[in-house]
Amino acid sequence: MIELINICKSFGKKKAVDNLSLTAGKGEFFGFLGPNGAGKTTTIRIMTGLLKPESGTTKICGIDVAKEPEAAKMKIGYVPDAPYLYEKLTAREYLEFTGGLYKLSEEKLQSQIAWIFELFGMDGWADRRCEEYSHGMRQKVIFGAAFVHDPEVLIVDEPMVGLDPQSMRLIKDMLKLFANRGITVFVSTHTLSVAEELCDKIGIVNNGKLIVCGTLTELRRAAEAEGENLEGLFLKLTGGPRPANLPPGR
Repeated sequence: MIELINICKSFGKKKAVDNLSLTAGKGEFFGFLGPNGAGKTTTIRIMTGLLKPESGTTKICGIDVAKEPEAAKMKIGYVPDAPYLYEKLTAREYLEFTGGLYKLSEEKLQSQIAWIFELFGMDGWADRRCEEYSHGMRQKVIFGAAFVHDPEVLIVDEPMVGLDPQSMRLIKDMLKLFANRGITVFVSTHTLSVAEELCDKIGIVNNGKLIVCGTLTELRRAAEAEGENLEGLFLKLTGGPRPANLPPGR
């Protein structure tokens, strides 16, 4: 459902994505991890057609994103790392606008919107302008826009930012439910406990290169760290910082 083949992308002299290849299959929950500046968001923007790579091929459900961008985007639900809403629209208006872009029938669209509002407990906020929303409420609207057209591929960049514990649990349950329904879920996150809990397969990128990809068991084997949790594996594989000696006490 997602296939990246030898993707390269540079910004000036900085190679943000360096010959990166990976696949995520139908119904797979794929976690995409890496330190800040490793190339995660650039990779996701290439996957969603927001950036063009200098070389390589990106396919969504077998559709080449460069050759058929609109057809590929119709298959994708996308939650960016920095949610943007039209401030003067209500949540209902924003979802109606999004559903229109995906050419949903009016009946299907209103049914999906009612389901989203019930799911996130937003009925009291549905007809208030987005400028009045907290960050967490904005995140719910963005997730709703990603869900509204029943995508075959769901791509999420940092899903838990700004959410309260109840909403975090709801989002985790929803993402897992989508994967169980056969939707490919691709999540980039710094919340390693979420990746460890949910993901079928994990790819770790550093300096634009995919350094390891596989199940948690396969990552442990690659790191020669049997029984280690994902945080320990991540730090070992990416060369995480070691604590400096504390200054002597007074």
